[in-house]
Amino acid sequence: MYAPRVLVSMLAVLIVFAVSTYVIHGSVLTAVVQTMICALLIQAGYFVCVLFLVRREKLRVEGNPARESLLLRSLEREPRDEIGTTTARNFSARDH
Repeated sequence: MYAPRVLVSMLAVLIVFAVSTYVIHGSVLTAVVQTMICALLIQAGYFVCVLFLVRREKLRVEGNPARESLLLRSLEREPRDEIGTTTARNFSARDH
């Protein structure tokens, strides 16, 4: 996760949330309080994601697959097969 992108995205979400909360409730105080709560929840989620990524990287570097959880194994990407000659029944794949 690229931190500046996350922060800009978080700020955009909070602005939209604050404006929509103000429009719905018509109260600046309610909009500010609910936006602060939303910001705390987003930060907590970001913190948990960073911890998850650090733990996954540590397990990968250690090379100890026995300690990896089922969740970590399920998130690993599997190689995909090549696209066949047809992408759908009615549309054939062609090189142009």
